[in-house]
Order: sequence, then C-alpha cells, then structure tokens
Amino acid sequence: MKLFSHIFAFYINSSIHVALAVVSLLAITILEYGLTISWELWSFVFLGSLTGYNFVKYAKVAGLHHRSLTNSLKTIQVFSAISIIALAFIAFRLPINVLLIAAAFGLATFFYAVPFVRNKNLRNFSGIKIFVVAFVWAGVTVILPFAASEVKIDLDVVLTFFQRILIVVALILPFEIRDIPYDGLNLKTLPQQVGVRNAKLLGLSVLLMCLGCEFFKKDFEVAYIISLLIFCVVLGWLLVISKPVQNRYFSSFWVEGLPILWLLFFKLFEQL
Repeated sequence: MKLFSHIFAFYINSSIHVALAVVSLLAITILEYGLTISWELWSFVFLGSLTGYNFVKYAKVAGLHHRSLTNSLKTIQVFSAISIIALAFIAFRLPINVLLIAAAFGLATFFYAVPFVRNKNLRNFSGIKIFVVAFVWAGVTVILPFAASEVKIDLDVVLTFFQRILIVVALILPFEIRDIPYDGLNLKTLPQQVGVRNAKLLGLSVLLMCLGCEFFKKDFEVAYIISLLIFCVVLGWLLVISKPVQNRYFSSFWVEGLPILWLLFFKLFEQL
C-alpha cells in the first residue's frame, strides 16, 4: 500500500496526470474534426506539457534549494531532464510551422515562471494568470493539431478554441479557490477579487457560455455534444463543492483528470 501511495504521488507531482489531461483535450479536437496527426506530435504535446508544468512548479524551488532537495524532487528533476531530451529529439522530426506555433505557446509558459518585466513574471501580473494558462492550453490542443494537419481553420474551429479557453478557466477555478490561503494578494486571482461564491457563479456562467457556443457551429456531432454536456455538469458540480480547505487530491487528481473522463465519454458515445 505504501508503494502504491509513493507511485501515485509521483504520478501527480511529476505532472504525468496533467500531461495526460492536455493530451486528452488534443484527442477530443482530433476526434471532433476527424484530423490525423503523427505520433511525434502526440509525444511532443505530452512531453511538452509535462516538462512545462514541472518547470513552472519546481524551477524556483530547485534554484533556491538545490543542495537540499528531497529525494522525490530529485527524482522528478531526473525524470524531467530525460523528458526534455526526448522532447528535443522529437522536435527535430516536426515541421517548422508546427515548431514556431509551439514555441509561441512555450514562451508564454516560460515567462509564466521567469521574471521579464520589473522583476515580474506573467503569473505575477494581477488577474491574468488564469487566462494565460487557458490561452496556452487552448492553443496547444486546438490550433496546433490544425497546423500539423494543414487543415484550414474556419469559424467552427475558432468557436472550439474559444470554448477550450472557457473550459480551462473553469477547470482552474477550483485550484484558485484551494490556493486562497497561500496566494499573495498582489496576484488578484478571481476568488480573491470577487469572493469564492461569485467565482463559482462565474465558473458556472463560463460553462453555460461554452455549451451555448455549440449552437453557433455549422457542423456538430451528437457524441461530442453529449460528452461535453456531461463534462460541464461534472465540472460544475466539482466547482460548486470546491472550498479553500480541500482533500489533498481533490483538484490535482479529480478536477485535473476531468478531460480524461470527457475523452472516455466521447469515445463511448461514438461507439453507440
């Protein structure tokens, strides 16, 4: 049981779980539009998400406490280093246009953690943290596969991109509610600015807007709409029950894993 606990903690803390969530959102785009992408891009998105999140989470800790890192953090460092090497190898196999788009989103991730203006990074700019993350996730999981597939981006795709931003904003809110006791007031996160109750209402409104976007698409798939509806209902419920004092894995496993559940429901309803 102790071994399982250690493995599970590594799975969460090394960002494998969040990387699978990002890949699930990529897969949903692929299924929704019938795209075809190479295994290199699948691997690139997974490894890029994993290394990007580990960089954001641990770069400052590693820099300040390099000699006194715990064994678990050292293991994550080694794991991340191996992932970066694999990521670089795969990058050489991708088209230049895909790499340029990925680099743009990668820079946003880099400057999310690294100060670049007045000793501040993107995370420290009041109120924009949640939207930077949502923009990057939406870009990587919607725009990138279209660039790789060389398929024209139309209004439906733009709506999907906007939906994805809304979805990620709603996904992040339980984390921001959890982090209220730890976030500095200068961050001005949504729960800090409007309160927990209003942040939840805003999150629910965002999910309703996401569902409403489906009515403006030219083409739609029943399996996608049903799976999206289930996803939004479950996420809305988890958002409603979110609170500053949470179970250790409430946000980092259950909320963050919802895109994986969404993908499973999409595949299930496609088979019916």
